[in-house]
Amino acid sequence: MTETITYRSYLALPDLLACQRPLTEAHDELLFIAIHQASEIWLKLALHELRAARQHIIDDDLAPAFKMMARVARIQAQMIQSWEVLATMTPADYTTMRGRLGTSSGFQSDQYREIEFMLGNKNAEMVQLHVDEPEVHQRLRAALNAPSLYDEALELLARRGFAIPADRLQRDVTLPYVGSSEVEAAWAMVYAHPNTYWDLYELAEKLVDIEYHVQLWRFGHLKTVERVIGFKTGTGGTAGVHYLAKVLETTFFPELLSVRTRL
Repeated sequence: MTETITYRSYLALPDLLACQRPLTEAHDELLFIAIHQASEIWLKLALHELRAARQHIIDDDLAPAFKMMARVARIQAQMIQSWEVLATMTPADYTTMRGRLGTSSGFQSDQYREIEFMLGNKNAEMVQLHVDEPEVHQRLRAALNAPSLYDEALELLARRGFAIPADRLQRDVTLPYVGSSEVEAAWAMVYAHPNTYWDLYELAEKLVDIEYHVQLWRFGHLKTVERVIGFKTGTGGTAGVHYLAKVLETTFFPELLSVRTRL
């Protein structure tokens, strides 16, 4: 007997819509929960695309990677827009529910941390936040020890004959990437001759597009937090707006920004 598949059953809507469980009577708590849960679903999809894109770069099969990376940028645009919705929450609205959030914080999002690791912002201390969740801890540990999207892009440049320094190709991938003048020179060659290196030129621009959207998301986060709680300490113990402002200084693909000055 063939199982009847409906819209509700295919999307598991009864389970999905039962996941919003406010802890207070505050009207805006449902908004707060829905925005963050929706963001986690988008992050899940972004990770799905980034993992596959990285593998295609490893395989020197760039066309599918471009489609996936472009999709990630569109996912990021959706997440950026969500700050506009959350920003309708006023300080008074948030105050009525903040006390029930305990020490929970978006800072603890393991999927967001894996995105950061995938893009090259490695920090072993962030893995230890999840030591009490073995499955999550193991996944983040694996992400920390895996080459980033940019590491694989540089490996590809080297395979194509560009002079990428050995200390960048054989570096400790658990540490944040540090820019190199030699790597910048390689990208400068790509940008100076886009018709010759069109696929590498497009790869560079897809990476820049992702970083651009990450920074827009970070800025939206900062301004929303500033609007709702001002300069108070965040629920997870971070320095709130001051911490978020510091994060804005972090870049993923330094030579792809610096090369623009060189051209």
